[in-house]
Amino acid sequence: MDVTPPSAPASASTPAPGDRLRGRVAIVTGAGQGVGEGIARRLAAEGAAVVIAARRAATGEPVAAAIRADGGEAVCIVTDVTARAPIEACVAATVQRYGHLDVLVHNAFAGGVASRLEDTPPEAWFQMSTTSAWASFWCAQAAHPHLAASDQGRLILLTSPSGVEGSANIPLYSPAKAAQRAIAKSLAREWGPDGITVNCIAPVAETPALTGAFAQVPTLRGAIEARTPLGRIGDPTTDIGGVALFLASADSAYVSGQTIVCDGGSFLGL
Repeated sequence: MDVTPPSAPASASTPAPGDRLRGRVAIVTGAGQGVGEGIARRLAAEGAAVVIAARRAATGEPVAAAIRADGGEAVCIVTDVTARAPIEACVAATVQRYGHLDVLVHNAFAGGVASRLEDTPPEAWFQMSTTSAWASFWCAQAAHPHLAASDQGRLILLTSPSGVEGSANIPLYSPAKAAQRAIAKSLAREWGPDGITVNCIAPVAETPALTGAFAQVPTLRGAIEARTPLGRIGDPTTDIGGVALFLASADSAYVSGQTIVCDGGSFLGL
């Protein structure tokens, strides 16, 4: 009997444009590349006006231009999430331009360099906690009145499976990401009466950073694919963007305070 397992299916092709978010306005931080770009493209393809909140115009503007070239609505607003003022300015500029804000996706993150705890400088913790926990706090405070005014206010934070199970290689990355899950759970309780849902996505996807790691460690791709039941690495637009679309749309109206791990099944601890 032939017991050779079937080859893993390839990632689904990019879905046809729809209108599930028609009339909605979304901000996606860190949308100049990788997962943030994929989410922004997917939300725009479903009719949302998307603000590409990128640290550098050199990365954010091309993404916004590509969305517009595909028939969507997008603008880049240069935003440094390591401070409160730029986040508040981005939200204010978004509302001034479009009149309202319905969805905020905080994806931007810096840090995560592998090192032992005893060898990790304090600066590394400052960088990781600032772009994860602190930026989530600032995004939430700036966006809350506008999300509360929307009939479908959504806050989505990008966390990591490491925030649940820990990490032996990047010990400070895990608590930084775990803090985002705690923020989401607390805000889901506080903001529920305002009609706002708050959720997290914990992704594994092909990003520029991961591609660079593959180049440095040729065996890494195979190791990740081997431990993933679906046998492949996620696509930022079709795989991660699809989950973000669900959480941003009316389909998730009764889902709040949750973390959706989108990693092909490699982490099953929730």
